[in-house]
Amino acid sequence: MSSISIIGLGNMAGALAGRALAGGNAVEIIGRDPAKAKELAGTLGGATVGTAGAAPAGDIVVLAVPYASAAAVVSEYGDALRGKVIIDITNPVAPDLQGFVTPDGSSGAQEIAKAAPAGAHVVKAFNTLFSDVLAAGPAEGRSLDVFIAGDDAQAKARVTEFVESLGLRPMDAGKLPMARALENVALLELGLMTHSIKHTDFSLGITIQS
Repeated sequence: MSSISIIGLGNMAGALAGRALAGGNAVEIIGRDPAKAKELAGTLGGATVGTAGAAPAGDIVVLAVPYASAAAVVSEYGDALRGKVIIDITNPVAPDLQGFVTPDGSSGAQEIAKAAPAGAHVVKAFNTLFSDVLAAGPAEGRSLDVFIAGDDAQAKARVTEFVESLGLRPMDAGKLPMARALENVALLELGLMTHSIKHTDFSLGITIQS
């Protein structure tokens, strides 16, 4: 069992919290609007409510906020995140869905890592899953893959264990710079959603042939 703090009150926060609780994890919900945080926790059953800006209770902290505010949120918490594993689920996609708002050669996860205190470890994960797909979980006979990128082996191992507790399949993609590739996967999914599939009830994953 992991202890998880989720910063954010949107669809991904709710989907992750629901699966985490079902997997036997302790879940804390944190949001700037205390009433909305309490409401979300109440709909989930079993989640606690934290205080925005205070030290998160969880050993793993999930950034379920828009990318535009993610680095600022990490900076705001500062040393309260020291020793934590920070899961970045954001996608720094430009409004026209044609590229990214991050500097060339970087990724959202790498930019967020720059704002994290020493001793905190940023791991990219969950950014290629739509919230409704995550909430529904794996389809019968098919796994639901969560791609992971990070520099610290122990932090990735903890995220891997958390992913497995959700009934999902973790796939290690390598070091944190691989977050650029994972964010491109999310951009591809948005393109498919917009131009061909026309909905979000799909995911991209790995089929192992042998």
